[in-house]
Amino acid sequence: MKIGVLTSSRADYGIYLPLLLKLKADPFFELEIIAFGTHLSKFHGFTITEIEQNGYNVIHKISSLLSNDDEQSIATSYGLTALKFADFWQSNKYDLVFCLGDRFEMSAAVQAGIPFGVKFAHIHGGETTLGAIDNIYRHQITIASILHFTAAASFSEKITKLIGSSNGVYTVGSLSLDGIESFKPIEKVLFYDRFKIPYQEFALVTFHPETIATQLNKEYALEMRLALAQIAKKLFLVITMPNADTMGSVYRLEIEKLKNESPDRVLCIENFGRENYFSAMKYSKLLIGNTSSGILEAASFGKYVVNVGNRQEGRPQSQNTFNATFRKESIVEVTSEVSHLNDFNGENYYHQDGTAKMIIESLKKYYANI
Repeated sequence: MKIGVLTSSRADYGIYLPLLLKLKADPFFELEIIAFGTHLSKFHGFTITEIEQNGYNVIHKISSLLSNDDEQSIATSYGLTALKFADFWQSNKYDLVFCLGDRFEMSAAVQAGIPFGVKFAHIHGGETTLGAIDNIYRHQITIASILHFTAAASFSEKITKLIGSSNGVYTVGSLSLDGIESFKPIEKVLFYDRFKIPYQEFALVTFHPETIATQLNKEYALEMRLALAQIAKKLFLVITMPNADTMGSVYRLEIEKLKNESPDRVLCIENFGRENYFSAMKYSKLLIGNTSSGILEAASFGKYVVNVGNRQEGRPQSQNTFNATFRKESIVEVTSEVSHLNDFNGENYYHQDGTAKMIIESLKKYYANI
């Protein structure tokens, strides 16, 4: 069975990894990686090198991302990505192509495949993020797909309503959590030394723009910086940099300003990679920001999350999540409250055992029936 895997960013590649390892090891599958988006951007860490180091037989590289991130540039990147993939789908055929999540460039690649009859399998469909235009892209991808692997039953129900059928819809849990029970973080001393983190408690921080309210992002980014500057007086900050979203550079500029103002209290990371990022989560005191990993993954590491703003609004939350508005006072107050708590020991709404295995089994059943 010939499988293509669309990956456009460090984030989706890290989620895919448990599945990719099984696909690569199983002779039933002929696996090809289709890398595009920020993977080929030096500004975002040129993460194609990580993919190349993982030893896949075939890696396609498609460059289509513009360096600017205003609304016109994002729309232009969408169109350029669709054009590039029109050529790609014309020349490359698969039994099934995986797509994941909700990013604009992922949507463009999928939309370009519709006239060619490309059969897509969507991971993480059926979710809702009211503070991001990704919500629209996610549903576009869902409608264009024939198989759906969701993180929770409520998402499967939403997809069933959206497509008018439960055929091909599977509730498998969050793929990023597959095998999380056996995950072994990098040795703590080695991790701290590798990234030159002081031997003290730190907060793991990730902020992305709210792409629904683009006009407010300058204000939000400023409030973020002011809040983090105050928090940094008590907690060292390890900050992962924003993705290529609309107005993402506004947050980058404020984070860089924060780093220049407090160089001994802030560490900025362009691309951790899955092992390093999960190790950082394991050793952190808490998470701060508006990234999906705070909602989907942090509970499995026993960490509390200060979820800021509306970007993740609509996603069910485990009991480790505390919400703050995009105001300095709110972010500082909630962070102070959470920093006094011990590790979280509740359940993760998104976790199921054997996610990648369930997907593999579903693929083989699908292939037997085509």
